[in-house]
Amino acid sequence: MLRLLDVVDALVDLVIPDDPGDLLAMTKDLITVRNAAEHQLAVCAAVIDQSGIARKAGSTTAKLLQANGAAPGAAYRWIRIGSGLSGLDRTAGYSRDGFVSCEHVDAVVKGVGHIVDRSESPVTDGQRVEFERTLLSHAISGSPPSEISAVARAVGNEVAHESGGLPPAEDRSSNSLDYAVNPEGRCVGRFDVDAVIGEKLFSALDSWSKPRPEPDGSDDARTPTQRRADALHQLLDCGGGGQDVVSAPRTEVFVTVPADHPEASLLRWMGPITAATAEVLACDSSITSVTLDGEQVPIDLSPPKRLFTGLVRKAIIVRDECCVKCGDSVTWVDCHHIVHFADGGATTLDNGCLLCRTCHMAVHNTDWDVIMGSDGHPWLIPPADIDPQRRPLPAYNRRTLTLAA
Repeated sequence: MLRLLDVVDALVDLVIPDDPGDLLAMTKDLITVRNAAEHQLAVCAAVIDQSGIARKAGSTTAKLLQANGAAPGAAYRWIRIGSGLSGLDRTAGYSRDGFVSCEHVDAVVKGVGHIVDRSESPVTDGQRVEFERTLLSHAISGSPPSEISAVARAVGNEVAHESGGLPPAEDRSSNSLDYAVNPEGRCVGRFDVDAVIGEKLFSALDSWSKPRPEPDGSDDARTPTQRRADALHQLLDCGGGGQDVVSAPRTEVFVTVPADHPEASLLRWMGPITAATAEVLACDSSITSVTLDGEQVPIDLSPPKRLFTGLVRKAIIVRDECCVKCGDSVTWVDCHHIVHFADGGATTLDNGCLLCRTCHMAVHNTDWDVIMGSDGHPWLIPPADIDPQRRPLPAYNRRTLTLAA
């Protein structure tokens, strides 16, 4: 029986060759050994987890692995892979043979799980195999794990498309932002936000976080994290705090839309989004939309500016006063195109109204509609399950009035 420590001894005694070809061949073999070892570690982690060894010792599997020398991230990854490979026979085979890395296997496992979670109906074994084949093909072709995750999100969007469900990346109800001042007087925090906020963050910080020469012409001495912190400072100075409530968003968002599959729209930084979210962005963000044909050639470029700004925005705020659907403060509202911009709607007073972010998403993603009344004010049309006759409701600030007023 092979003693694993004999393998360690053999690795310790390795002589690194001088010949470039031999060096690359040895490196490839070492990577294969590493991948195969990580697969067996994932199998061990799954067996430990299922056996209850850790629970009997008053601990957890992750802590038990860490106590034996594993890094926290690796421990959780082994557990995730060990439990997630069940039913993913092709991936398990490539992993066992050391053909793909533990990180790639983890991306496939998480990706298949994400796609299955997006389905409103039970997933068949055949569908699961097809999802696995799609993601595994990217891993085998050399795509990085981040790209596999992006592909999984895109497939998940397609699976959820008919049911109208929002993918996790676009679920605003899961957003969180926590920050505080630590004992040293520094502001520390963490956030977990949806793809739209993430896209705006990346886009807003990108131009200000690029390296710039030092005064003497030498390379920028700042680290990437320091540059991003300085970019955040610049962003706040340029309108992040204390700005007038009639200011329009100042961050440009770039969206790529396949002409034959608009539901496969892509944000530059955050990856796949649904067509509905791309449509919401068009209302009150500075957004450039590039439409591509089947050969990835641009066939249409939208105007980069489609904002309600200046006097038009001020006029809408004076007329509507608050979110026309729920009455939320004007500080937290978007200007919504009643006839969607993507459908040729103009950026004018007669085609705009105020909606808070929650109501804005409801108007785009559910059967709520907005129309402009003959009185020059927006009216809301509720879904049939709320009012079978879908009778118009006045804007929130005019709820005591009737359509004839």
